[in-house]
Amino acid sequence: MATSLLILTDFFQASNRALNYATNLAGPLGARLVLLHVRRDSVLDAEMFTGQLSNLSKEAMDLAMNSLAEGLTVPVVAEVGHGRVAFAVADAVSRHQPALIVLGRPDYSGTPDELVQTTSLDILRTSPYPMLVVPHSIVDIALPKRILMAVDGEAFTLGEYAGSIRHILTSLQCELTVLHVAPETGGHQTVADALSSVLQTGLAVDLQPVYTRTVLNASPADGILAAATPDAYDMVVLVARPRSFLGKLFHHSVTAQVLLHSPLPVLVVPAK
Repeated sequence: MATSLLILTDFFQASNRALNYATNLAGPLGARLVLLHVRRDSVLDAEMFTGQLSNLSKEAMDLAMNSLAEGLTVPVVAEVGHGRVAFAVADAVSRHQPALIVLGRPDYSGTPDELVQTTSLDILRTSPYPMLVVPHSIVDIALPKRILMAVDGEAFTLGEYAGSIRHILTSLQCELTVLHVAPETGGHQTVADALSSVLQTGLAVDLQPVYTRTVLNASPADGILAAATPDAYDMVVLVARPRSFLGKLFHHSVTAQVLLHSPLPVLVVPAK
């Protein structure tokens, strides 16, 4: 199954970590990399005034892109987009049909969540697509083997994304644990419902056995973050329903909270 990974780079530490992580993933997936840098020159850009943008000249940018591409050990295509990142990403996705968008998460520890305007959240709201967000603090870029998949217990389908996500999980031969966060014991949805919702998608066909875990917490996001520790897992998978990233309170959604605070890479897959 030929595929590609679309990597966003701004030449800062977070995106370089994400590029290293994606390069390591590309091998077992048989994937090439599409390296995308977006010249974010719009005054409406959410991060224009945060100091998180590179202001390289065209010559310096071309040199940096070529340097990145030449240092990679997998096939790579380098591109430069312009304007708002979410729109440039949507254009690249339409042309390359990648399995994932991969990007780094900078250090937002000194900024209140309500003031954080991240590229990942903007992309999810503008053009939802499977996305892997790699935190800036990640040190170990070894292939992820222990996957924690958080679902709410309601049935879901991944539509056209199911094949690529199944390919990723099976190629990595992951150990999959389905997590259900419950406010209290005896709730309406159970971990058995959560497991059933995952199994019926076919994602775990070649990953038997699949483990389950229940965490009691009134806040689903806090429950996921409490379980997603580096000593126990290598990656978190979130199945994000449209209501979780299209609402006005997106920054308060489970998806947003986990993306902003997880110490592990987070793979977000929009449900259909």
